[in-house]
Amino acid sequence: MSAILKKFKRSKSANSIWRQPLAVVGIVIILTWTILAVFAPWIAPYDPNAQDADKFLTPSAQHWMGTDELNRDIWSRIIYGARISLPYSLLLVFLSATLGSIIGAISGYAGGKVDSFLMRVTDVFFAFPGIVLAMAVAAALGPQIRNAVIAVTIVAWPVYARLVRGLILNAKQNDYVTASALLGSSALRTMVVDLRPNLSGPVFVLASLEVGNALLLLSGLSFLGLGAQPPAAEWGSMVSMGAVNFDRWWVGLFPGLAILTAVLAFNFIGDSLRDALDPRTAKALRD
Repeated sequence: MSAILKKFKRSKSANSIWRQPLAVVGIVIILTWTILAVFAPWIAPYDPNAQDADKFLTPSAQHWMGTDELNRDIWSRIIYGARISLPYSLLLVFLSATLGSIIGAISGYAGGKVDSFLMRVTDVFFAFPGIVLAMAVAAALGPQIRNAVIAVTIVAWPVYARLVRGLILNAKQNDYVTASALLGSSALRTMVVDLRPNLSGPVFVLASLEVGNALLLLSGLSFLGLGAQPPAAEWGSMVSMGAVNFDRWWVGLFPGLAILTAVLAFNFIGDSLRDALDPRTAKALRD
């Protein structure tokens, strides 16, 4: 991962990102949420689980985003919720990308019956709507944030497997792969040393695009009671409480806006990375 970032920083494409307003907006939003999450104990005005205010207070100078049904400050809970929603979303994208890349690489390089079997397994996962399959897995494992991450990882890995398999099939036709095999290199060495550099960029871009979807899936499971459990502050579960108390608009609105801003920011960054790393798009931006 560090090698990808270093190569990207040295390339002309890195400059094109800073010429895209949406990319800058996305980076600023994510940096803001990251700072809030890291320094939550010092930034949050109240303990996220403290019940020392009145119930359902409207937004005011004392409670910027009001209080919920258990007398807790919503702004403080949103800040602490960033410490759950953002890191776990990044973690499950990393796990999905790793698992999918390994399966896709084995499938594309081995070919034959191995490729056919692994792709049929991948098709089975593609046959189910993502949220439905994630709900089934999370319900089977039990309502817990760790199990929600496992459920979303199981749902998300096939897209990486398809991508890596296609890249491997194309790269196998190159002369350097044939030369490596003739020199007696093992399949593992060929994939790690010769093929990996050509796979890292597209997988990295896809992962950056999928963070927003991962955050939505994770929040959706928590909304349904299959993710983070009370009293943990998590954006999806906070929106769920807002749905129960629909007449108190602030209870669900502000956590929903937190999810909206984070998902949009990740999508802005992912789209910009894709454009910057695509030679044709990058050339158009420079021109």
